[in-house]
Amino acid sequence: MTETPAPAPHPSHGTPTAPRVTVRGEAHLEVDPEIARITITLTARNTDRRTTLDDLTRRNTTTLDLIKTHGDAIEKLETGTLAIRPELTRHGRAERIRAYHGTIQLTATLNDFTTLGELVTRLADNDLTRVDGPWWALRPTSPHHAAARRQAVQEALQRAREYAQALDTRIDALLELSDTGSVDGNTFTTTTYGGAGILRSARAETAAEAAPVDLEPVRQNVDAQVEAAFTLIPPNLG
Repeated sequence: MTETPAPAPHPSHGTPTAPRVTVRGEAHLEVDPEIARITITLTARNTDRRTTLDDLTRRNTTTLDLIKTHGDAIEKLETGTLAIRPELTRHGRAERIRAYHGTIQLTATLNDFTTLGELVTRLADNDLTRVDGPWWALRPTSPHHAAARRQAVQEALQRAREYAQALDTRIDALLELSDTGSVDGNTFTTTTYGGAGILRSARAETAAEAAPVDLEPVRQNVDAQVEAAFTLIPPNLG
């Protein structure tokens, strides 16, 4: 009867003739933000529904024109939710409409921080306008993400070499390299967002233009983690 040979060990498990070392590499970078986002909420209120909508449309047009005057500094401008809702009276059995409330939300992404403070101030000086932000960030395609990944790989390689040197040998081949933070193939990085609070305005008329708000960009933390497995040239442990 012929014996079935035992299956060869999987190379990822390591063998006496090809020992395996698994290491972790990490990178932590602190860099300047590339973009800032602000959210603008416009409000209108009137007892007449059509007047409420007209007021909201006028404020939206004025706001969009103001933002667009900053040209290339505006990387993206998006319109979010628009809502018109009735406000009912609190007393009485019949449902009577007391007034209509309208809101519309805009999001602006800027890449030039020198004009950010001026824009925020001018927006907040408009009638019934609320400004939230800014939220600082890096672009998804920022080279800082790739730099963090490269640094994490270099650290993993250096760790493997140090372990090999401790055994008086050298690393031989790479078995596996995995991004321990990736989900569905997406590279894991973390970015810290900062905010400069909320600015509100209930009037548009002023004797003079308000001074620009002084906004300091918040530094961004970019993290990357990898796990790498290498084979070693068998050391002489005698």
